[in-house]
Amino acid sequence: MQELYKLDFRLFDSFPDMCFILDGTGVVEDINISARIKLDLNWKGEKSRNFIDLVDEVVKQSTRKEIERCKNEFKSKIIESKLSAGKNSYDVELLIAPYTYQPDNGESEHLIILARDITETRKKELDLLRFYNIAEKTVFPLQITSLEGKMLYINPAYEAASGYMREELLGKNPNIFSSKKHSKSFWSDMWDTIKSGKVWVGEVENRRKDGSPFYAQLLISPILNSKGKVFGFFGVHRDLSEKKFLEKQLIHSQKMESIGTLAAGIAHEVGNPLASISALVQVIQRTTDDKFIKEKNELIKSQVTRISKIIRDLVDFSRPSNYELRLIDINQNIVEAVNITRVGAKAKDVEFIFERNEDIPLLPLVADQIEQVFINILLNAVDSFAEPIAKDKKDKRITITTGIKDDFVYINFNDTGSGIRDEHLIKIFEPFFTTKKEGKGTGLGLWVSYGIVKSFQGDITVRSKLGEGTTFVISLPIHSK
Repeated sequence: MQELYKLDFRLFDSFPDMCFILDGTGVVEDINISARIKLDLNWKGEKSRNFIDLVDEVVKQSTRKEIERCKNEFKSKIIESKLSAGKNSYDVELLIAPYTYQPDNGESEHLIILARDITETRKKELDLLRFYNIAEKTVFPLQITSLEGKMLYINPAYEAASGYMREELLGKNPNIFSSKKHSKSFWSDMWDTIKSGKVWVGEVENRRKDGSPFYAQLLISPILNSKGKVFGFFGVHRDLSEKKFLEKQLIHSQKMESIGTLAAGIAHEVGNPLASISALVQVIQRTTDDKFIKEKNELIKSQVTRISKIIRDLVDFSRPSNYELRLIDINQNIVEAVNITRVGAKAKDVEFIFERNEDIPLLPLVADQIEQVFINILLNAVDSFAEPIAKDKKDKRITITTGIKDDFVYINFNDTGSGIRDEHLIKIFEPFFTTKKEGKGTGLGLWVSYGIVKSFQGDITVRSKLGEGTTFVISLPIHSK
């Protein structure tokens, strides 16, 4: 049995949403209290305003079309619009519902419109969109993690820094990057801090997908819900790789400076007794004809000569050069170094390529010293072809190039030899460090070269890959500082 109910529109006064009754022409017949308050309307029940007059100009035309369509099709519809009255303006979701009113004098088509205020929702959506655009474009790796520690979002910078694709990380725990360098208590303190709603900041060493280290300053901030409870975490990584590299360079430079000071003292202390030994050897040589004694004297003499050379290298490195600076042609200096190197028997199968920049100006240098640097590097490159890993290589090539950039001259020495192991690369400029067999090298060549280049306010760096070759880069200022 169907029953008819008559409802007083005042029922809608208890609704938080704005409610409107419209006649067939779109004129407002009644509104609830919420609409009066939000739109600041002094409503007295008169039919004095068309509903479309309350719609913002930006969406007025589209809203009018949707209302007409709803009336024509006699179907309910939900659309988004914007209501404005005076200084008040609201983004709204409109529920438009047509109905037939049957008063005593006949049927009349009407519309009931419920307008839900979604201004705050739209504002949050806009803020989220802004955050997303910033997060996607920032150079800082960002991640959002659930309360259980599963990654829910990472940005492109995070992919680039970690070496992983987004699909490989979402749903995984961040410990996939762990370098195992931090203790359990370190991570335990971190979790205790962020779970309590506090921000945690610390320096961490992670591992990329290829196993290489990634140093970062990590800031983790808890994400709170409307009740102030933690339901996720937001992490920002600041790359510290460059900082760590500079710190190592600084430590290395300080170590080299200390070793230079120590070297001067060693050279003095060793030099005096060595001179006495050399004098005694000469006395013995003049006072004996014994063949055995003369043979052993020659052996002592050769060892004294070797020690003397080491001492000279130490002294050259540890004290400022007394040689006079002259303007020299660096290209010609390299040609001379190459000519000296290629004379050696080991270099007979090595191809030397020199790609020079003819615009390089004359540089204030000590010709003999800088040539010694070039020869040391070239001899090391030649020796690298004799290593087992490169012995059977057909492409034995040393390429030297010169160029100018930012008031510096750059000289690149690139060889296709054996390369240098990573663990050896960081020690390459340390004194007495050598990978050659005993008696084949003193380990001072590159150390001395480093000191010479630094004395000219320049720099020398090396990069290498085992089995593929090595590149030394020397930079020298065009104008002396």
